Amino acid sequence: MRVVLDASAFLAYLNQEPGAEEVARQMVGGGFISAVNLAEVYSKVAEWGQDAHLLEEALVRQGVLGGVVEVVPFRSEDALAAAALRPLTKVQELSLGDRVCLALAHRLKLPVLTTDAAWQQIAVGVEIQVVR
Repeated sequence: MRVVLDASAFLAYLNQEPGAEEVARQMVGGGFISAVNLAEVYSKVAEWGQDAHLLEEALVRQGVLGGVVEVVPFRSEDALAAAALRPLTKVQELSLGDRVCLALAHRLKLPVLTTDAAWQQIAVGVEIQVVR
């Protein structure tokens, strides 16, 4: 089965945090991540004082990016879908990045992986799998 990865799920996988094994298992069938969510991952890496360029090179070389996980460009239809999700997810305080991930999962008609338990409380027509 193919899945859409939230930044939190991809970070859990990269850092071998709780839930990493489940993310890896789910990615076997192929995964997608929005370019916006990948920017969140790289931003976190930069915040930790690491070089995001080196991480990307390693992920491409290992066949994770562009192989197992496809980076999907952010399109205007995704922007509209993310905006429409705002009123439905405001109580759970989902970020723009969270809504972008959900919008991509909705467009691709795929389940989404996240580590954010608050997502279990939303009903937006997307299967949500919390990996920890």
